[in-house]
Amino acid sequence: MKLAIFISGRGSNMKSIVQACENGTCPAEVVLVLSNNPQAQGLVFARSKGIQTCVVNHKDFKTKEAFEESILDAIDGIDIDIICLAGFMRILSAHFIDLCPCDSIINIHPSLLPAYKGLNTHQRALDDGKKETGCSVHFVTAELDAGDVIVQKTVPVKDGDTAEKLALRVLEQEHKAYPEAISLLAKRAHIDSPHIDSHCK
Repeated sequence: MKLAIFISGRGSNMKSIVQACENGTCPAEVVLVLSNNPQAQGLVFARSKGIQTCVVNHKDFKTKEAFEESILDAIDGIDIDIICLAGFMRILSAHFIDLCPCDSIINIHPSLLPAYKGLNTHQRALDDGKKETGCSVHFVTAELDAGDVIVQKTVPVKDGDTAEKLALRVLEQEHKAYPEAISLLAKRAHIDSPHIDSHCK
């Protein structure tokens, strides 16, 4: 499976996917890393691995529509099966999802969806006195953080946890969950699963 990974910063989940592809635990290949941030640290890592990179800076566009059209132009002609959003800090519109030529767009979210959609997930879990939280890899739909979940990993909430401490432990599980989800999708594609086809736009 051919992957494009969209990032906005350090790209730690992107790195975990690339490394899993390299060591053979994830049957896929990262063919593109795209960022809306020209200073994203993850771009340096991707280039060091010989992966094609692309920057589409959202600040260069007056409208979201123009920004997304530029992304579509950037990926046009590249063989991509799945787009993986990995710390990509822009919400994709329904228009983009409808026009995207790949089979699926997936994302990782730092909560056990459907709980705590959106931002500040760790602090919200702490404020609610939750005993566990975690992360979810899910299909991207027009509704924020609402697509079908592919893989989840749980993390216990410990006494004395802060949002920062909890985020670090959840991130460790994110690095496991994302390659696992991609591997699962690759297996489904291998047996021609209609579940993947149902997300094809």
